[in-house]
Amino acid sequence: MGVKTVLFFVVAILLVLLTAIYLFPMNTVNFNVNPNYNFSVIQGSVSEQFYPNMRFPSSAISYRISDCPLQKENDMEYAFREVEQITPLSFYPVGSNEEIFVTCQDINVVHEGTFVAGEGGPTNITVAGEFNVIMKGYILLIEESNCPKPNIALHELFHVLGFGHSNNPDNIMYNFSSCDQTIGQDMIQTIDTLYAVPSLPDLRFEDAAATMSGRFLNINLTVMNAGLADAGNSNVIIYGDGKVLKEVDIDSLEIGQGIITMIQNIFVSQLNVQKIELVINDNFSEISKDNNRMELEIK
Repeated sequence: MGVKTVLFFVVAILLVLLTAIYLFPMNTVNFNVNPNYNFSVIQGSVSEQFYPNMRFPSSAISYRISDCPLQKENDMEYAFREVEQITPLSFYPVGSNEEIFVTCQDINVVHEGTFVAGEGGPTNITVAGEFNVIMKGYILLIEESNCPKPNIALHELFHVLGFGHSNNPDNIMYNFSSCDQTIGQDMIQTIDTLYAVPSLPDLRFEDAAATMSGRFLNINLTVMNAGLADAGNSNVIIYGDGKVLKEVDIDSLEIGQGIITMIQNIFVSQLNVQKIELVINDNFSEISKDNNRMELEIK
């Protein structure tokens, strides 16, 4: 074997080794989550509700009244119109797929030795970020109101809107109904605050982790719709030190729905990547775009 042949093989082996070192270095790099946002939709606590920040997706809420005598139906309609006058809420009747279902019965119901005038409350709640979103509610009117205002219907309607009982006998949410009870101003303020947030989606990163083995990047990420409306299709752009490494499509997400995505073996050409950045890219309005970005840094 000649000298030139030996040199050729030596050079070839060195090139292979250098290429392997470049493409497959023996170190594994882990990245930590470093979100650069701290966003809260509701500032401060909202009291007097079963759970924090309970609201329907929209301030326009559908309802259906079924199997009620005329007086009880009128009481319920009055309650809807009364709440419309003092809050940003509006209520409209539908024939099906209602958000609030109202029904009636004419028999006496006794609970713990006390006659029950009505029952009401949310029946389907979706947790979405800072909100407990009421998707469905139910009202059972048992007794007619003998007051100038239908306090029983109003009491049950506020239950459906997420409010519990009050310890104040003068409040309409007190356990026992009387004609001189009034709607608490604190409840009106709570509704004003909650429904001031627009009925929009809100995509955000719930979690992310990345490891880099050699020249290849592996990422696990979770995107959630923490808003008040369904989110359309979007994508996540993955950057390494400012350079686009990959784009990942995200399908539409309903309120409170999230998706976990695992992306493996993303080739990274540059050496010594210090920061991985994830950006949600979409073409629709959101409650906030501030939470559409997350940074991952080397541990």
